[in-house]
Amino acid sequence: MSILSETPALFELGLLCPEARIEPVSDALQALDALSVSVEDADARTGAEQALFGEPGLPPPRAGWQRSRVCALFSTEAAARQAQQLLGVQDFFAGCQPLGITPVAEQDWVRLTQAQFAPVEITAQFWIVPSWHALPAQAVHSLRLDPGLAFGTGTHPSTRMCLRWIAGQGAPEGQPLGRVLDYGCGSGILALAAAKFGARDVDAVDIDPAAVQATARNAQANAVQLHAGLPEQARGEYQTVLANILATPLRVLAPLLCGHLAPGGRLVLAGILERQAQVLKQAYAPWLALTVTDAEDGWILMTARRH
Repeated sequence: MSILSETPALFELGLLCPEARIEPVSDALQALDALSVSVEDADARTGAEQALFGEPGLPPPRAGWQRSRVCALFSTEAAARQAQQLLGVQDFFAGCQPLGITPVAEQDWVRLTQAQFAPVEITAQFWIVPSWHALPAQAVHSLRLDPGLAFGTGTHPSTRMCLRWIAGQGAPEGQPLGRVLDYGCGSGILALAAAKFGARDVDAVDIDPAAVQATARNAQANAVQLHAGLPEQARGEYQTVLANILATPLRVLAPLLCGHLAPGGRLVLAGILERQAQVLKQAYAPWLALTVTDAEDGWILMTARRH
């Protein structure tokens, strides 16, 4: 779906966080495809205001203030509410407090977006390219995907690791993807990539109807055939099951995701911090032996094969 035809309203999710929680919360907001994330002193312009950045004679800058206001912009109110709900069940959200979701004044979002987003290299030959950019000369494989419309635009480590894994299956030494389920599809980026790299039948499902619509539009824009729908529309067993969400919902979804995996099929999970690996291994142990197969910037990719 292109953002060039209209200027969408934006919604700001505000969170009150102690200093120790700022980094994991900000990372998670980026994983949920916040358009931007900023950190402010929650006590600014009060007697409790703290100097932090670049003041002479003070210690080196920290991640934030003792009481920080973390602000994340989303393209829809539904996306902001979903992000708030997903964060609320994470262990690293302890001590944080939602401040609410508010609309922000319209601005020239098209111009800002085009200035801030460039093609994303997944591999030397596979690129995610916004609609207003020319394809890089080395792009043998590409997806046209504009940022800010639904979760998953290729800029976060979790998404990049999933895409690298998919691209690896399209290499001569790779293994066919077969029938693919993208669970929690967001923008549909993983489903689109799977189709580009040889999947014969692709289902992309999400609890958010807006994500389903975005996936269908992105599929049309990329001349990709897939089925987009709500989770209950996932059909039978798949040779590849992809889920790029967050650790807590992945843990809850273990029986469902494993139930959709065909014998010999492969499960690919992302949206997981390094320190959450053991929790996920334990959750999936009754069905599969998860292993860490990729890591980037504190995030990991976990995969398994059903015997």
